[in-house]
Order: sequence, then C-alpha cells, then structure tokens
Amino acid sequence: MQITPELMLLNAILFLIAPLMAFLSLALKDSFNRWANIIVGIVLAGFGFLTVFEYLAQQSAFLASEILIEIAWIVVTALIVWYAWKWPREKG
Repeated sequence: MQITPELMLLNAILFLIAPLMAFLSLALKDSFNRWANIIVGIVLAGFGFLTVFEYLAQQSAFLASEILIEIAWIVVTALIVWYAWKWPREKG
C-alpha cells in the first residue's frame, strides 16, 4: 500500500476522534453526548471491520497483530455504543 498525504490525513483524523469524543463527553449535554457516542462508535466499528477484511485479504503472518488490534478496536467501540444506548435517559 502506498502512503499518500490523503491517507495520512485520514489516519490523523481517525486518531484525533478519541480525544475529541472524551472532551465532548464533558462539554455536551447528556442526550447529545449519547447520540454522538452511538453514531461515532458505529462509524469507527465500520472502519475497523473494513480494515480487518483488508488485512485478511493480504494473508500475511505479520498482519496477525494488526488484526488483533483492529478486533480490540471493534470490541471497544461496540462497548461504547452499547453503554451509550443503555445509559439512562434524562428526565424532563
């Protein structure tokens, strides 16, 4: 895979999503934060699935660690979505 400036920008954006969401969890109201976590979690899990399928298509032993990291990414984002969905709703 060739590393292009566009790919580097995409990686930077994906890397910055986690600290941005941590900040927004403090700054947003609960209902907005809940939906932001659900939407962003689903999108990030989708990127994780795409990456795992891409790594599986390459069939390299080196990529086993990358696949493990992506699976952990998917599990964590799925848990974020689950907890955001189950979070008690605001009254009033």
